[in-house]
Amino acid sequence: MQQEQILAQLKTLTTENINPNSSNIDIVPTLEKLKIINQEDQKVALAIEEELPSIATAVDAITAAMKNGGRLVYIGAGTSGRLGVLDAVECPPTYGVDYNTVVGLIAGGEKAFIQAQEGVEDRAELGVEDLKQINLTSYDIVCGIAASGRTPYVIGGLDYARSLGCKTIAVACNKNSVIGDHADIRIEVSAGAEVISGSTRMKAGTTQKLILNMLSTTTMINLGKVYKNLMVDVKTSNAKLEARAKKIIMEATEVDYATAEKFLKLANNHVKTAIVMIINNLSFEQAREKLSASSGVIRDIQ
Repeated sequence: MQQEQILAQLKTLTTENINPNSSNIDIVPTLEKLKIINQEDQKVALAIEEELPSIATAVDAITAAMKNGGRLVYIGAGTSGRLGVLDAVECPPTYGVDYNTVVGLIAGGEKAFIQAQEGVEDRAELGVEDLKQINLTSYDIVCGIAASGRTPYVIGGLDYARSLGCKTIAVACNKNSVIGDHADIRIEVSAGAEVISGSTRMKAGTTQKLILNMLSTTTMINLGKVYKNLMVDVKTSNAKLEARAKKIIMEATEVDYATAEKFLKLANNHVKTAIVMIINNLSFEQAREKLSASSGVIRDIQ
């Protein structure tokens, strides 16, 4: 009976439909196969455009939560969970935030990132357990991700988060999703049926990746982690990032390489501080005081 119910549910999902544009993809030449995939991928960005107001609402909620000391917690299964983890782990080196600021949870744990653990997504209680493991509080904001929009693991997590008073977001690739009914903010983007029926790692995965990029990136911009369009809180944790840091200082202040290198060293490898020192002709201590007073936003420094 359960299988029949799931089958009936799947028939209602756009992500499970047969795509007429790719019905002969198995017999056309390789170049034609690629053209079909590419043409379908182009639909993703346009579909996301329709949901920009909802995405903006979510970004403002995340920004408010972080300003209040909360975390952004992604929770998902399979491809959705992996994309959440990916977005989370890229925030610290890019924006200089703590690894606990954006957290990615995937059904089945770390092992599931490299080896599919498909059965665990059907257990709502595991979503609750994973959120308890990270000591979720009402200050945090939880973003549930599910291409189908019906994953029990995600639903369990969203319900638990709401029971604590957390703000919640649902990201789905089908309209009128189940997870949307369990969240405060619903982001539902339908880019149409997949090239390979039901293979949601394709257009649905691309859709989710773009949305998560928007959520985290725009939040970081709002928090002052970006000056102009430069990532001024980048960590200098390897040779490439150190070179990028100097390049950012040069572009933000129009100084030469030697000057950028000098001030990066004087600023203890903190790019934003070096920029403020140069622009405002300040000492390290003065620059840090100014940044503290402006909550880290360079443009707000008087």
